[in-house]
Amino acid sequence: MHPLRVPSETDGNRPLQNCRWYAIHVLAKYESLTSTLLRSKGYEEFLPVYRCRRQWSDRIKELEVPLFPGYLFCRFDLNDRRAPILTTPGVLRIVGVARVPTPVGDDEIAAIQAIIRSGVPAQPWPYLEAGCRVLIQHGALAGVEGIVLSAAKKCRLVLSVPLLQRSVAVEIDRDWVRPVVPCHEMVCGCRS
Repeated sequence: MHPLRVPSETDGNRPLQNCRWYAIHVLAKYESLTSTLLRSKGYEEFLPVYRCRRQWSDRIKELEVPLFPGYLFCRFDLNDRRAPILTTPGVLRIVGVARVPTPVGDDEIAAIQAIIRSGVPAQPWPYLEAGCRVLIQHGALAGVEGIVLSAAKKCRLVLSVPLLQRSVAVEIDRDWVRPVVPCHEMVCGCRS
């Protein structure tokens, strides 16, 4: 992992006052290469990684892997030409809504950077919010699907029987479930 770069008043020829953070969707396994290439082009990039252990048949190896597989963050002025970013090997698109790049809040980036700098163990986690369809993977209800009503430490799920037009609410541990489809598709019906 490379150290975080502290930006100057100008980043290359680009004034930083107009620069915002954007999520960049990249090809799988290209996160590190794309991050390095963006940095070499003079952009401030951020690829959060975590350490994990992978088991092979003959050994266990500790690796640094992306915290958000398929994504990295880059700070730039959207009014500048986007071509240098979009033509970087591995870049698929700048994440946004309805094909319009959407900035990531500075506070969100600062929080992720603080977690990475702290050294506290971090790992990817399924995004759960009210409205997500989930599959229960552990416990007595393993294999049952439901919809999340609330997503705190204990998830409140609703299991419905459409034929009877009745539902049952249960509380289970949040780490017992995984999304059946990405939550944003269930909530708003769109793909990012």
